[in-house]
Order: sequence, then structure tokens, then C-alpha cells
Amino acid sequence: MSDDLTFDTSPPARSEECVRVSPLVRRIVASNPGPITFTGTCSYIVGSGNVAIIDPGPDIPGHVGALLDAVRNETVTHILVTHTHKDHSPAAAAIKAATGATIVGCAPHRSARPLFSGEVNTLEASSDKDYEPDRELREGDAVEGPGWTLQALATPGHMANHLAFVLAEEKALFSGDHVMAWSTTVVAPPDGSMSEFMASLDKLKGREESLYWPGHGGPVQDPQRFVRALLHHRRQREASILNRLRAGDRTIPEIVAAIYQGLNPALVGAAGLSVFAHLEDMVARGQAAVDGLPALDSEYRPA
Repeated sequence: MSDDLTFDTSPPARSEECVRVSPLVRRIVASNPGPITFTGTCSYIVGSGNVAIIDPGPDIPGHVGALLDAVRNETVTHILVTHTHKDHSPAAAAIKAATGATIVGCAPHRSARPLFSGEVNTLEASSDKDYEPDRELREGDAVEGPGWTLQALATPGHMANHLAFVLAEEKALFSGDHVMAWSTTVVAPPDGSMSEFMASLDKLKGREESLYWPGHGGPVQDPQRFVRALLHHRRQREASILNRLRAGDRTIPEIVAAIYQGLNPALVGAAGLSVFAHLEDMVARGQAAVDGLPALDSEYRPA
């Protein structure tokens, strides 16, 4: 089978509608659509009777209400969070207040690396600095309920604290924003790291899960093939960046304009951050060069 990267951009469901997507899993899509969030954040309810909620999403009253309505007459034992972007974690506090559930999952927000001198973190507004788990899950840690087990799998890259959760009973993986069927993932320093992202993809490539439930969009079918295609896509993107450096481009805006032709203007900033992530990684591996430390406004050249 070809490992060409193809995307599924069909909407997964109407906003705030609870849909059973497998014997153990229900999904509610938050009403926060956008160029980065697609049709909205996917929140998942796992189990019946005693249940877990994965990625409760933004603290939007309608979304919190839809989640609470869906678990009426059930007991929410755990609220699991994959990472601390504001479209994934803020509603955890409201769900905990309403249900008494324990918040578990990723560690509090942190960057993949310290800020360089004079560097401004353009991603501050998107990060949930108020998130405080009752228990941090590390690689291999698990929570369970009747008929379900959710085990943490460290997948840093999109964010330094990013986790995925394995549902062994259905050979499924809740992949957060690490792998999504509708689009590639934004990897943006200093919160994200391209080298960690690629290592996490390599880690997934050899696993046995047969279906991924992502943070946005519909499920990832045939995930091993899709992960191989993502790895190939990122390597091709790196090759394109190196070709632009050899052609004389020196700045990130020049490179973005050359390799992202026809891009939605709303995504130009995200594309620039992604190119920055690639360049930061390429400099570290000796494929590109820069005077001083890599930065968004640096001038780059082939090594």
C-alpha cells in the first residue's frame, strides 16, 4: 500500500452532539471551529457507568453542558488531558467541580526549551497556564474502570508535555494533536520541538494500535501507514527547506512564500513557526547554519 499522505477532511459530527463511535467510546465535538482546530476539539467519553473523559476541551458553557448531559446518571472517575493548549484542557476544572472526578494526564505547561535571550514566546496566549492535574501520568502509568484501561504514552513534539492514551481493549490510541487525519500537526518552538515530534512518530510507527482517535477531526484509519506517510512528509518538507536555502532564500518568510504556495492567509503564521521548528532541528543536526542562535527573524544558510 502507498505511503502517500492523504487527509480526511469530512466533518466528524455536529457540534455538541454526543455520538457513540465504538463500543467503549463516545465523542462530542466542541463548538470552537477554526483554521487550527478544524471543526472543533474532540472530547471523548470512555466506558459506561464509571467513565473517563479525555480532553474536556475549551471552557465553553455549551460544551461543558453537553459533556455533563452525556454522562448524566453515570460517575466520571477521571478526566484525562493530552496537553495544555487552551482548546484541550481548560474545561477540566469545570468538569471536576461538577463531578468530583480526578484530573490526570499531562504535566503542567512547559516549553520544550528555555527562551533565548530577547526571544518572545508568540504562543503564550494559546497555552493553559492554569491547568493543575491531581496526578501526572508518566509513560506506562494507567487508570482504569469497568471494562476499560487507559495507559499513558509520552508523545512530545507538538508540546513538550504531550501524552497519548492507549485503550488496549479496542486496540485504539487517543492521539491528541500528535497525529490527526485531517491535517499535519503544528510544531512551533519554543513550546514544541521538531526533533521530539519526529522521535514520537518513530515511536508510534512500531506499535500495534489499529485506530487513532485524534483531538480534531475523524479517526485515523490504518495508523501505521499514516504515521509512515507523516514521517515521509516531514522529511520532504525538510528537503524543500534545504533546497530553498541553496537557492538563496535566507529568511523564514521567504521560505514560507516559496514552499506554501496558495496557503490560507490565516495559516501563514503557523507555517512560519513550522519552518522555524524544522530549521532549529536542521541547525542542531548540522544541515543548516545561522549566526548565533536560531530565531524567527534569523538569516539561515546551508551548512
